[in-house]
Amino acid sequence: MNQRLFARPACLLLLIAFTLAAGVAGAGAADWPWWRGENRDGIAPAGQNPPVEFGPGKNERWSAPVPGRGHGSATVVDKRVFLAFADPEAQQEGVLCFDRQTGKELWKTVVHQGGLPEKMNSKASHASSTPACDGERVYINFLNGGSAFTTALTVEGEMVWQRELCKYTIHQGYGSSPAIYRDLVIVSADNKAGGVICAFHRADGKPAWRVERPKFPNYASPIIHRVGGTDQLFMHGCELVSCFDPLTGEKRWEFPGSTTECVTSIVTDGERIFISGGYPKNHVAAVAADGSGKVVWENNSRVYVPSMLVKDGYLYAIKDNGVAACWKSATGEPMWEERLARGVSGSPVLAGDRIYTVDETGWAYVHAADPNEFKPIAKNELGDESLSTPTIVDGAIYIRVATNEGGKRQERLYCFGE
Repeated sequence: MNQRLFARPACLLLLIAFTLAAGVAGAGAADWPWWRGENRDGIAPAGQNPPVEFGPGKNERWSAPVPGRGHGSATVVDKRVFLAFADPEAQQEGVLCFDRQTGKELWKTVVHQGGLPEKMNSKASHASSTPACDGERVYINFLNGGSAFTTALTVEGEMVWQRELCKYTIHQGYGSSPAIYRDLVIVSADNKAGGVICAFHRADGKPAWRVERPKFPNYASPIIHRVGGTDQLFMHGCELVSCFDPLTGEKRWEFPGSTTECVTSIVTDGERIFISGGYPKNHVAAVAADGSGKVVWENNSRVYVPSMLVKDGYLYAIKDNGVAACWKSATGEPMWEERLARGVSGSPVLAGDRIYTVDETGWAYVHAADPNEFKPIAKNELGDESLSTPTIVDGAIYIRVATNEGGKRQERLYCFGE
């Protein structure tokens, strides 16, 4: 196991030739390469059959200790699992890499020593971003020293480059995750001092484009979906719903319709995009994806933090209070609403026809993605706390959980699978 602390970038790597729309050279169908999975929608690759009963000692393949406290999800590419960490005691922020089969720690790279923010929301963490991996490099966002940064590492843990996005005024915290598109990595940092959405070239970190944002706190990640035969970069929050060309940053359309503060990531059914927010009001809304600015339907549900899911013409959500809900995506017609869990901050993940959710008290729930009725399937105790989102790929569930071990809080990354 290597531990590295870098003061300067290492040599630059050759540019990856891109052939896919997302531009990933090394991530495959058996991978989960970034936040919300390959299609950025929280849906596991087809053919998944993860266990419905799991926990420490039950369908447990491995677990590995994680220092400090974080909420970011695991990224799984090829033979490696990547996870952001932040250790306030050691004043370190960085990335851990584990062997996918055994959970052995392969390396630990500290990308920031010192400079961790002191005041944040009690639910926030210094490692709430999920890494993105293109098969050759790993990209991660951190807030440090009063600024937001993006750092690129090789998959062996060597630093390639690091760039400051903007100065950052903390309101609650920071958790935006990088998005890979062709030869770019796209990142955001909305905040009260004036934020940005910007893109860097993956190989060397050179700026590609930059869009200034309003002076509002906001926590959403940039999300790319293919709608109307075109790749589109969506962002909501700061009281706006925005669409950009992910390659150039050109604004295709933008209009009011969002709340000020959003955490969730946008999903789509191909005709509408679905947004939700929690301050200054609660709302879930369907917005026409054609740039017309038409709000197709809206309700006052509080889906502030957990991102939603779309399947076969229906929108599924877990409200922050743990209530599961289903609406018809075209009209917003409510199908059902039932208590599932306690407070939830992680997002649900769909695998086949099952939805997996982990609540803040460390319980994992499985229920059916069935628009006709609410069907609970299983409930599993994992630990004492989890504000993270599961990663489900290749029949396995990767989830970050904290437990009380000898009177001390200890995070672990678990891999569950039959």
